[in-house]
Order: sequence, then C-alpha cells, then structure tokens
Amino acid sequence: MASFEVIGGNKLKGDIYPQGAKNEALQILCAVLLTAEPVTISNVPDIRDVNKLIELLHDLGVSVSKTAPDTYVFQADKVNLDYLETEQYIEQGRAIRGSVMIVGPMLSRFGIAKMPKPGGDKIGRRRLDTHFIGLERLGASFNYDTPDSFYSVTADKLHGAYMLLDEASVTGTANILMAAVLAEGITTIYNAACEPYVQQLCRMLNRMGAKISGVGSNLLTIEGVEKLGGTEHTMLPDMIEIGSFMGLAAMTGSEITIKNCKIPELGLIPETFQRLGVKMEFRGDDIYIPEMDHYEVDTYIDGSILNVSDHTWPGLTPDLLSVALVTATQAKGTVLIHQKMFESRLFFVDKLIDMGAQIILCDPHRATVIGLNNEIPLRGIRMTSPDIRAGVALLIAALSAKGKSIIDNVEQIDRGYQNIDGRLNALGAQIRRI
Repeated sequence: MASFEVIGGNKLKGDIYPQGAKNEALQILCAVLLTAEPVTISNVPDIRDVNKLIELLHDLGVSVSKTAPDTYVFQADKVNLDYLETEQYIEQGRAIRGSVMIVGPMLSRFGIAKMPKPGGDKIGRRRLDTHFIGLERLGASFNYDTPDSFYSVTADKLHGAYMLLDEASVTGTANILMAAVLAEGITTIYNAACEPYVQQLCRMLNRMGAKISGVGSNLLTIEGVEKLGGTEHTMLPDMIEIGSFMGLAAMTGSEITIKNCKIPELGLIPETFQRLGVKMEFRGDDIYIPEMDHYEVDTYIDGSILNVSDHTWPGLTPDLLSVALVTATQAKGTVLIHQKMFESRLFFVDKLIDMGAQIILCDPHRATVIGLNNEIPLRGIRMTSPDIRAGVALLIAALSAKGKSIIDNVEQIDRGYQNIDGRLNALGAQIRRI
C-alpha cells in the first residue's frame, strides 16, 4: 500500500493540463468491441482503472497497440469468447467498475456477455438493474447467479424497443445504447443520461456507422445497422479533474491556469465553484484562477444558506461533491452539501473534522459546512483515502493544512488521477510518495 507524505501550506503557481476523461474512457474503450476494424483513441488517461480495462480487453483477444503516450489503436477482430469462462477474467472483472461496460457491446455483436459483480468505490449501493432491464427489453435473456455474484445475458438477435429508464444512469444508458446500435429495428430510450460522456459515445458510434439521433437530450432514437466500422476518437478533458483544480486553487490561495478545458462541456461546474467564492476568468479555452487570500460563499436572494447538491446532467456531477465540500471548509460563510446519489460518500468528513474543519454531518446524505474564512488553517494528520473522489478531496485539504499529513491507500487516488503528485509538485506542492 502506497502513501502520500504532504507538507501543506505552500502556494502553488503555474499551468496545469487536465487528463483525458476517466468516465468517458470506460465507455469509449469498450465500444471498440462493436467492430472488427481498427479504432484509434487519443487523450487516454494513464490511470489505474483505465489501464486495467485495457488489460482486460487485451486478454479478451483485442489487439492493442500504443502509438503515442496517450494514443492507442484497438482491433477486436479475434475476440476469444472462451475467456469469459476463466478465473482470470472473473478476477479482472471484479477489480474495476468499468468492466460492466463490456456487456452491451459483447451482447450486441456476439450474442453473449458474462461478468462478475464489478468492483469500484465503496460509496453506497450501485445497482445494475437499469442496465439489464434495458437489455431484456431488447430481447436478451438475463441470469444472475446469486452465490457467485455472476451476471450473464444471451440473445440470438436483439430487436429495437421503446423503453423508459427508471433512472438516468450514465453507464446504463451507454450499455443499452451500445447494444441497440446493432439491434434490428428502432430503439427509443427515454430518460436517457445526456452527460458529455454519453454524447461523446454517440458521436463516436455515429462515425462508425451507427444511426443515433437526439444526441445531447434525454430522448435517444437508435436505428439499428448491420455492422460498424473503425474510426478515430479524441476524449474530452476530465471535468472532475478540472473542478478539483478549481477547489485546490482556492484552498491553497494559489494562482493556477487550467489549460484546454473545453469550457462549453463543463455544465454547472464553473458556476458552482464561483458560488463557493472561487474567482475565475475564462481565457479562450483556459480557466485562470487568481491568488485569493479569502473567498466567500454566496447565499440565495433571500439570504438563506446555499445548498450545493448533485443532479442529473446538466446539473452538478456527484463526483465533485467531495471537492466542493472541502473547498467550503476555508470559505467565509455556511453551505449545505447534499449528496443525493450515494449514501456513503460523505463519511470521509470525520477526517476533515479531525483536521479542524467545522462540519456537521446531518445524515448519510447531508453535511453542513461552516467555513473558517482562512483564519484557522487545517492541521496535518494521518488519514486513509476511502475512494477516488474523497481521496483527492483529502489531498486538497492536506495541501492547504499546516504541517505534515500522511494519506494512506493512495492507490484509490491513482485510479482516477494521472501522476497527480508529479503534476502538483511541478506547481510547487510538496508531495512525496512513500
């Protein structure tokens, strides 16, 4: 187990480039299974979860060649279906959440898909019902082996159908979408997720020959085609990392420019951090954050306390609630953080309280943060990263704190943030991997 030793209290300065989008990568990489032709993908983040998924695809029989530090060529012309029965596949599938994304394309192209219960962050219940109910609507037969926690779906031929999703699940929408593109007839998905990740997948599939309309809305119509071809695709910058850097700049009083942000794809992320008091300027496609000694949380028009909560797109992504919470700890003012989707994601606040933050955990979904207005710095402690997003929030807290902090289990941070210690050290941080 690796740890970070962090010496806090340093102001950072300089330019930082966000990595490719992790959540987009997990969908886009699995889409290569839909064709036997080569698919080139650029801006692939070098992070643990993505690398494990690429390894799984390779072991499944997909040809993988790395042509540049962030560019791969995939060709799924010799997929080995027998690999789905092996212990190695089960072990790989259980290691990462993204393994669930192979189900739609495998079922669509080969008529069969199997997978163990996927791994990932322990942030509460993360059900897969939406995925498999949607695939059943397309004509698949579903089986769940309860003792082994093993899912399987089969179909001789998928047929288009109308469906109203019970939740606007990003991964559920993507899985159903990838199954529907090769189904016979027309599929209509209502209450579809419309995050930029899903939009990117739709555009990629259309370049491969799919016929998807309604891209960017919550009503997708897919006219099935017989086969798909190869394509080239460049992934968006990671919006979660961009939001994390906004919070980092405010907490450490740093002057930072976040480069090449694809600002139109960020939704409410900039506005949310602006309401937390973070000043920023849009300079072309860059976001400049000046050095701030103090920042103040906004209130509603009637003066009532600001409520920051997650919503389906274009609302704030739940992946940034942890960073928003830690950013509020040194603001002037009070804010209610409401994490609606996951009931275990706020449990990391006990570590922030140990550091001196003023937080009341109201229940598993809500926390009230009373900002310290940078008058009392957080203090360094030893703590453990429970998941990707809480891990980077704790890293931000440690960088702002007085003294030394130790963050254990940083493999969790490595799952979602590429060389985060090296990139932040280049701006003046003091982070040592031990």
